[in-house]
Amino acid sequence: MLTHINKQGDPNMVDVTEKQVTYRTATARSIVSLPAEVFELLAGNELQSKKGPVFQTAIIAGIMAAKKTGDLIPLCHPLGLDNCNVAVHINEQQEVVVDCTASITAKTGVEMEALVGASIAALTIYDMCKAMSHDIVIKETKLISKTGGKRDFKRS
Repeated sequence: MLTHINKQGDPNMVDVTEKQVTYRTATARSIVSLPAEVFELLAGNELQSKKGPVFQTAIIAGIMAAKKTGDLIPLCHPLGLDNCNVAVHINEQQEVVVDCTASITAKTGVEMEALVGASIAALTIYDMCKAMSHDIVIKETKLISKTGGKRDFKRS
């Protein structure tokens, strides 16, 4: 069932009037693969570029984007998030992993906010590193988990 289509087949915002207010969370992940010449510039848990600290800037961009999801994605409800956390780390495959977790007490969930936050943080990493190399790949963005709605989800 497509929830954003009305009975006439037209685009429609989902009516959440009758839904219960619950505490809802969602976590999304984006993975960025950096070439060796960029990865070599990693110092501790940060990557410095001519534009400044890459991961710290990406974290701020991800949070800002999650807060603007209702303006970016058609038919998304504009939400005032209770919290948004973006974390960046390096995995065993030497990839940059961006996790965005959003939470709210509301009638609708925050999956899109988490996905947008992780995506924009990954795009910010690309933008800040592209002067060093264009061989940067944003490999994937996916929902990791969500709670508090009609059904919970956890990727195994």
